[in-house]
Amino acid sequence: MSRSSSRRNFLAAGLALPAAASAARSSDQAPPQTPKLPAQPPAFRYRTLGKTGLKVTTLGFGCMITSDGSVVERAADLGITYFDTARGYQGGNNERMVGAALKRKRKDLVLSTKTEGHGKQDSLDQLDTSLKELGTDYVDIWYLHGKTAPAMVTDDLMEALAVAKKAGKTRFVGVSTHGGQDELMPWLAKNPNIDVILTSYNFTMQPFMNGVIEEAVKAGKGIVAMKVMAGGTRRGRGGNPNAEKLTRPGALVSALKWVLRNPNVHTTIPSMTDMDQLEDNLKAMSQPFGDADEKILAMHLEQIAPYYCRMCGECAGQCRQNLPVADVLRFLTYADGYGQFALGREHYLELHPAHASAKCENCPGCTVACPYGVRVAERMARAQEMFA
Repeated sequence: MSRSSSRRNFLAAGLALPAAASAARSSDQAPPQTPKLPAQPPAFRYRTLGKTGLKVTTLGFGCMITSDGSVVERAADLGITYFDTARGYQGGNNERMVGAALKRKRKDLVLSTKTEGHGKQDSLDQLDTSLKELGTDYVDIWYLHGKTAPAMVTDDLMEALAVAKKAGKTRFVGVSTHGGQDELMPWLAKNPNIDVILTSYNFTMQPFMNGVIEEAVKAGKGIVAMKVMAGGTRRGRGGNPNAEKLTRPGALVSALKWVLRNPNVHTTIPSMTDMDQLEDNLKAMSQPFGDADEKILAMHLEQIAPYYCRMCGECAGQCRQNLPVADVLRFLTYADGYGQFALGREHYLELHPAHASAKCENCPGCTVACPYGVRVAERMARAQEMFA
């Protein structure tokens, strides 16, 4: 399957997608002490998550970097119905926070979590811990987390999904993927035991993704989009000046609207860390994607090209030290884009010791050539300096 297409053509080609309406915006202001009600009720849009039959708001809530439970609770009160967490987020504390925040409305919501378990029993043990921390008897969707190839979705892990579903500990099961979608997603689409696919999807990715997602939907799969902001978050978040390289005024609004106009994307899970972001997201939901948004994203794409890894997989096997380049660049985005240094370092230190201790400065010259212009050697060196 060919992935060759100019960045400008991809943005233009996306205009043919029917319009949806949702967006997220960041702010430099401190969260208000007392959140105020919107002047008008949010104009939510709903889609059905494949053959699961679950009706979800197109704007969901990715809880990975949220530490304030009142923001999660407020989102549920205002009408967001899809919430996503994982066993490993914030050292396991994220599930506890999310469970407490959603306890009052649990049965009205769609709640998902994920496992990075190594094998059947480890995964099932993690699910039991997740249920305990979330304070619920079941989750609506349980994902195998962070897979990039069919070989990673082993028979042992598939058996864990089946056991959990049969036991009523999860209603539906799925797989999440940051990259390798051109191979993995068609495979998942044909797998009758997978209900939902959680995938990276944003305006920087190649047009083939639209077709891959469409085919999965035709096969009855629910589609949840993550990384919808293409690595950006609030400008200068946490005093991190590098965040400005991944954020341009208005770009985050346009980026989420770009994703939500695709009717084959059933819901999204942008991160929201405070009341201002939540309020702005809700206000923006009625705004269609237009020419101004296209121009903003075209300029933004040029700005972030040297820094943002699209997880296309083209660099696999190119590094003479066999480093997992795309993974390392993703961890760096957590720090530079999201302002989450601890999260990036935590993932980095989980690499094989030889990879975590490697130094690109020891190479006579970088052998990795990014087709989209990422300064790989520079970014890898930065990650090693920050995290090692």
